Formats: sequence, C-alpha cells, structure tokens
Amino acid sequence: SPQPGVPPEEAGAAVAAESSTGTWTTVWTDGLTSLDRYKGRCYHIEPVPGETDQYICYVAYPLDLFEEGSVTNMFTSIVGNVFGFKALRALRLEDLRIPPAYVKTFQGPPHGIQVERDKLNKYGRPLLGCTIKPKLGL
Repeated sequence: SPQPGVPPEEAGAAVAAESSTGTWTTVWTDGLTSLDRYKGRCYHIEPVPGETDQYICYVAYPLDLFEEGSVTNMFTSIVGNVFGFKALRALRLEDLRIPPAYVKTFQGPPHGIQVERDKLNKYGRPLLGCTIKPKLGL
C-alpha cells in the first residue's frame, strides 16, 4: 500500500527499483555497466478487491541480478531493504515464482533433504530460514 498521495504506479516502480538496482545516492560504479540489464520491473498493478488504497503489484527480476545457487542473495534482494521503504504504508510478499533453470543452480543440503526433514521432523512443505528483523514484520 502506498503512502497517501503516492500513485500505485509510482509505488510499484519504486519497489521494483529499490529491490534491484535503485539507490538513494549516486554511485560511481553505475557508469560501469548497463543497469537496465539488472533492473526489476513492475509490469502489472491491480487493486485488492474490497480494499481501499491497497494494490497487488507484479514485479519481475532478471536472473542476471542474482548470484547462481544463492537462495540468500535472491531473498536479500527481493525482501531486504524494500520492507523499510518510506514510500509505502505496508508491503507483503504474496507469491514468488522461480524459473526452473535458476532452481537447478541451488545445490541443496549437503546430506540430502530427507536428512534435514528427519532432523526437523518437518515434511510436505518448504524449509526456509532467515534472520528475524523487526522491520520485516516477523
């Protein structure tokens, strides 16, 4: 949800930029490469049915933005600083789709997933871990 007075298109574009190549200052390395290659793009916005001033923004990221085999790098980019972004009143990640070609770069646990599931006694769902940060609402 954007702050009052911020159009949803501007908020969506800001989320895509902040979670990919955007920065609050000029960086001298910007001139070394084409940022368009790494830019996240908000390609569709729709209002949340039955809600006022709430929107679903669809953002796509180029795979070149992420380090191969690094779930940490991908999640840090997508759900890192953007959750503290001042242009928004609220932000929630609803869905994440990862292309099969990128998924194949993840090596998985060294002893296999079954060993990890047995240790945790967790089956039939994804196993994710992260550092808990208050600004993420966790």
